[in-house]
Amino acid sequence: MLCLTITGCIVSILHWQGWLTLIFIVAGMVAYALAEYTTHRFLFHMKPPKNRILLKFLKRIHYDHHANPGDLHLLFLPLWYSLPNIAVASSILMIISHRWQEAIFFATGVGIFLLYYEWRHFVAHRPLVPKTKWGKKLKKSHLWHHYKNENYWYGVTHTVLDYVFQTYPDEKLVEKSQTARDLEHRIKEQVTESHF
Repeated sequence: MLCLTITGCIVSILHWQGWLTLIFIVAGMVAYALAEYTTHRFLFHMKPPKNRILLKFLKRIHYDHHANPGDLHLLFLPLWYSLPNIAVASSILMIISHRWQEAIFFATGVGIFLLYYEWRHFVAHRPLVPKTKWGKKLKKSHLWHHYKNENYWYGVTHTVLDYVFQTYPDEKLVEKSQTARDLEHRIKEQVTESHF
């Protein structure tokens, strides 16, 4: 992903179009920030599906990460998930704008923010102490999401949408969830119940 983002940055510099380039790079970053929250909340935390293929996908993409938050293999989004999403979003933009440069600028912004997301996520789960107040807040809220209650604190790189959708409550007022780390157990219970 790093190589593709660097390539996108080089192409963006070579085809620099002033403010237009910056606008599309920032648009890609904002699109990723919005997708980070909405995907995490509404797709990655959806009720376990009955379809075994979709269930296997959700287990790999997120459920297993909750079961083993420190597992580096489960910490990063797989390329087989990220690359097609970036390609589809950029292709839609290219179809609408009829200009491949704008799609590259947008994809570059998405790639930059994806790398920022992966870094923030890595810091949240590793024994690293963020240097800034903002970084400490993000790490703390993400760990609450994993160890206290999976129904809150969805933002990894920002808390804006958590505040907008009221999923950033005072941690002291939130009950500890029995399934915050044990999504696999929750899956087995719900799948078993669906067969009766």
